[in-house]
Amino acid sequence: MAPSFSKRKTVAWALLVVAIGATAWGLLEAYRYVGRTPGELMDYADRRLKGHTRLEAAAGPVLDMLRWYFDAPAAQQRASAPFPVPAPPPRQGPQAPLDPGPASAGGRVWRVGPGGPLLRIADAARLARAGDIVEIEAGDYHGDVALWTQAKLTIRGVNGNARLFADGRAAEGKAIWVIRHGDFDIANIDFIGAKVGDGNGAGIRFEGGNLRITNCLFWGNQMGLMTSNTNRAADATLVIENSEFAYSHVPKKWGHNLYVGSIASLTVTGSYFHHAGVGHLLKSRAKANHILYNRLTDESGGRASYELEFPNGGLAQVVGNVIQQQVGAENSVMVAYGLEGYKWPLNALYMGSNTLVNDHPHGGTFLRVAPGADRVVSADNLLVGPGRYQVDGRLSVFGDARADWDDFVRPSRQDYTLKDPRGRLLYQPIDDAQARQLLEPTAQYVHPRRVQKLASAPLYVGAVQARP
Repeated sequence: MAPSFSKRKTVAWALLVVAIGATAWGLLEAYRYVGRTPGELMDYADRRLKGHTRLEAAAGPVLDMLRWYFDAPAAQQRASAPFPVPAPPPRQGPQAPLDPGPASAGGRVWRVGPGGPLLRIADAARLARAGDIVEIEAGDYHGDVALWTQAKLTIRGVNGNARLFADGRAAEGKAIWVIRHGDFDIANIDFIGAKVGDGNGAGIRFEGGNLRITNCLFWGNQMGLMTSNTNRAADATLVIENSEFAYSHVPKKWGHNLYVGSIASLTVTGSYFHHAGVGHLLKSRAKANHILYNRLTDESGGRASYELEFPNGGLAQVVGNVIQQQVGAENSVMVAYGLEGYKWPLNALYMGSNTLVNDHPHGGTFLRVAPGADRVVSADNLLVGPGRYQVDGRLSVFGDARADWDDFVRPSRQDYTLKDPRGRLLYQPIDDAQARQLLEPTAQYVHPRRVQKLASAPLYVGAVQARP
C-alpha cells in the first residue's frame, strides 16, 4: 500500500532538513579553510534567508542546532548581550614616570589640586601659555573637561595618576580633553567614562599637531583615544607609551580602544589593549605605523572585532606584540590590512616576532591582506590555534612557526612564555637586510605596560624572549 500524502510530505521535509544540515556542515568545513568561523557563516545564512519564509522555517531548526553545537549566538543575541565595564584598576602610584622635562624659558608651572592654587583643570587649560607645564595632583576629578589649544604644553599627573571621570560632560561635545594643533606631552592621566550623543565620546580627541601619551589609562569610554580623519591633521604625529586602553563600547554599535585617522605617523610601544565592545583594539589609517612591543589581547568577556587593523594600508611595522583573539570575537580576523582600499604611496606590512593566538577552536585568520599591497613580510612569528594567512598578493614568509597551548607556561592568563623553545621555535634572522632592520626585535613587552630591552639578539620565535 502506497504511503499517504501526509507521510510523503513528512519524509520530504525530513530529507530537506537532512540535506540542509549536510550542506551546512560541508560549508562550515569549507569556511574554516578560508579562515572564517561557523558563526560567521551562519550570520551570512541568516541574512540570505531573511524574507524567504519557507526556507527560514526549514533551515531555522538546523541553524539553531548548529549555533548550539558551536556556541555561536546569532547577531541579534550578541547585540543584546550586556557588555559590563568593571571598575578601573587601581591608579598608578608615584613610582610612575613623572618628569617629561622642565618648563621652557619664560614658562611657568601651573598646579591643579584640592589645595590649589588652581582647583579645576579647565582653569589651567584657559590660563596656560605656550611652553608652560600643567601639573595635576593625584586624585579624582569629576566632570572637569577641557579644550587645550596651546602651541606647546606639558601636562602631567604628580604623586600618582590624576583620574578624570567624564560624568556626562564633554569638551565641545567630543571628549574629556580636546587637543588641538600643538605639541603636547601628556603623562600620568586616567580618562574614564566619556559618552556623547553621536557615540564617539573619547578620553582624548586629538585634532592635529604632535601628541605624546605616556603612562595613561583610557577606560570605559565610547572611544578610548580618537584622532581627526581630515586633511587638517595630515601632518600630525601620535606617540603612545606604556598606556592602557580598555572597555570602549557603544551599545548596539561599536567602540574602538584606539582609532587613528589619516595622520602622518603613529607609534605605540609598551601598551596594553584589551576588552573592546564590537570595535577594534587598535585601528589606524595613518601613513606610517610602528606597533612595537605591546599586548593586544581581547581576553575573556571581550568582544572585539579585529585586534589590529590598517584599513588603508600605509607602512605598518608590527614587531614583538602579543596578539590574542578569544572565542566570542565579532570577527575571525586578528590582523587586517588594506580592506577599505589603499590610499598611501607606500603600502607595505612587516610583521616580525609576534605571538598570535587564536582561541577559537573552529576557524580563524591570523592575517588578512587585500589585493594591491606593495609588500607583505612575515618573519619569526609564532602562530597558535587554527587559522592561516589570507594574503591576496605578494607574501614573503621566513622563520614562522606554530605552537600549541601546551608549549606555554600559563596561556589561560595570556602568559605565552615558552616552556621549552628548542628546534623549530628558535629565532632565525631573515636574509633580507632591509627587512631585517624593520623586523628584528630589540626589546619585549613586559606586563603590565612596559618594555624591556633585550640583552642580546633574539633567541626564540614570537614576542616573548624571557624564560620561566
